Amino acid sequence: MAEQNQIKQNAYRSDGFIGKYQRLVSDTVIPYQYKVLNDKAEGAEKSHVVQNFINAGKAVRGEDPGDGFYGMVFQDSDAAKWIEAAAYSLANFPDPALEKQVDDLIDIIAAAQDEDGYLDTYFTIKDKDKRWMNLLEAHELYCAGHMIEAACAYYESTGKMRLLDVMRKNAALIYKVFVEDGHGGFPGHPEIELALMKMYHLTGDKKCLALAEYFINTRGTDPDYYRRECDARDWKVWGNDPGNGEYQQSNIPLRKAERAAGHAVRAVYLYTGMADLAAETGDGELFGACRRLWDSITKRQMYITGGIGSTVHGEAFSVDFDLPPDTAYAETCASIGLMFFASRMLENEVNGEYADVMEQAFYNTVLAGMQLDGKRFFYVNPLEVIPGISGVSPTHRHDLTQRPGWYTCACCPPNAARLISSFGKYAYGENDDTVFCHLFAAGTVSFENGMELVCETGYPYSFTVRYKVTGTGKVAVRIPHWSAEYSLAVNAESFNDAPVDGYVYIPVHGEAEIILTLDGTPRFVYASPKVPRLTGCTAVCRGPLVYCFEGADNDGDVLSLKLCTGGSIGVTEDPGLLGGTVKLAVPAVRVSQTEGLYTTSKPTETPCTAYAVPYYAWGNRGENQMRVWLPVNE
Repeated sequence: MAEQNQIKQNAYRSDGFIGKYQRLVSDTVIPYQYKVLNDKAEGAEKSHVVQNFINAGKAVRGEDPGDGFYGMVFQDSDAAKWIEAAAYSLANFPDPALEKQVDDLIDIIAAAQDEDGYLDTYFTIKDKDKRWMNLLEAHELYCAGHMIEAACAYYESTGKMRLLDVMRKNAALIYKVFVEDGHGGFPGHPEIELALMKMYHLTGDKKCLALAEYFINTRGTDPDYYRRECDARDWKVWGNDPGNGEYQQSNIPLRKAERAAGHAVRAVYLYTGMADLAAETGDGELFGACRRLWDSITKRQMYITGGIGSTVHGEAFSVDFDLPPDTAYAETCASIGLMFFASRMLENEVNGEYADVMEQAFYNTVLAGMQLDGKRFFYVNPLEVIPGISGVSPTHRHDLTQRPGWYTCACCPPNAARLISSFGKYAYGENDDTVFCHLFAAGTVSFENGMELVCETGYPYSFTVRYKVTGTGKVAVRIPHWSAEYSLAVNAESFNDAPVDGYVYIPVHGEAEIILTLDGTPRFVYASPKVPRLTGCTAVCRGPLVYCFEGADNDGDVLSLKLCTGGSIGVTEDPGLLGGTVKLAVPAVRVSQTEGLYTTSKPTETPCTAYAVPYYAWGNRGENQMRVWLPVNE
């Protein structure tokens, strides 16, 4: 096992492109989402999250719970993810006013905890006698997991124990119910597994480790559990099919799993917990399952943007190579979960392909999930939208042409906020004698092994990465798979050691300047012929960025464009475009319109230039056509 330990968030300070996004989250996203949670955001759907906790506190004290519970059964998790995002933001940008808001919310949450440690507003307000009776649908363990993550993050950032104490008490109750009392079963929506591992790493509480191991080891060993649970009660939340074990990742023991299946977010949250447990315990069999699941996702079920979960039916994986661009689901949360999974796989083995996928998912699907102003969000991330069809046709209704402001099911906006704010946890890692540069981000890092690093780069638009390192040990720098060529210099001298599993290891004694130069040449990318919708098509990428063609740059029409792959792709920096970006100019032809729906006359083709912008920035200039994949002109 790699025995690599992720650095604490407050040891990283970011600048550059990532710093700009972190500042946006701090200045705009977190305050806006706080208003949403308190039902004070104009034009946003009612949330009631904070009021749910207030009402639950009344119920705990035996008082009238006011207007009761409102929202989804997992509504509590919105507060948890907001606290986690705020915690990481406080580490980046100390803010006494924000810290007080978090402290006040934690007091409200703590007051909603029952005497035995139970914490879930839905059941505390509505159905106290139905606790733990509907693991399939009710999300009690899911909500607990997110609040555990929030508690860990807030303690790491501020040193405050209030929420951590609340959630340690809650975890102790869950351990008693499921391990000591033998309740049986496992979470319908995995999440608590990865959260328990975080709490174990932070506190050393072995009950957290044992509980995570219990849920992972139990899952799938009794495929009929949810059916029996459903038969034993006369109520439901929304009617999940208890017999659909594949959707719930509960049809076979996890160590025997061969392919990623079911609800995509649930899957990657579960696989993250599995990978973390495998790294902690040295469980080679469990890691072997993780590796098979990783390959299933990234080699056969992942979009070029790092999006996963191709079908709207169940927000799920479908079958291998089923990756339609226009009906893609590719939920933002699923790509965030894929990054979680990749980061834990790096804890098992240092292999550049995990960081490659983290980068692919982040710079494309994750960032595309948020409008450039931080005020609107995509749940679904298609690779093609056509106004009049997308968001309208029954088959395309989920693929919207514009980002909504908020959702009744608001999992993605706070998820994106917490991921962006904690970017340092994914960019860097360490073990006793090596620091790992997984992702390229300007900023300053202090490692627990005594080494310090300053990174200067304009990435992802500039391809020179400069590290100033002090300390004694090794610096492992990832060489991305997309970079056809690269050069490394250490203290102004060429460094030619070959990469090992995607990383070049550079010894440092005292001080060193490391300069990595990557290949920023734009490139055409082609899909496997096994992907039916992409036959004869190409996409355009530069560095980690996938590009797309919008009508706004192409006379309103991208459907008639075909790309000429024999020519070179032009690169133009445009500080005034979409917050400052690089536009690509691709040789193309435009196919003439026909008079009728069908014709026997071959359409004429006129040479032109097709212009592309980064996929993460699409949909910021009003409704228009967008395509990632375009036909190749033969």
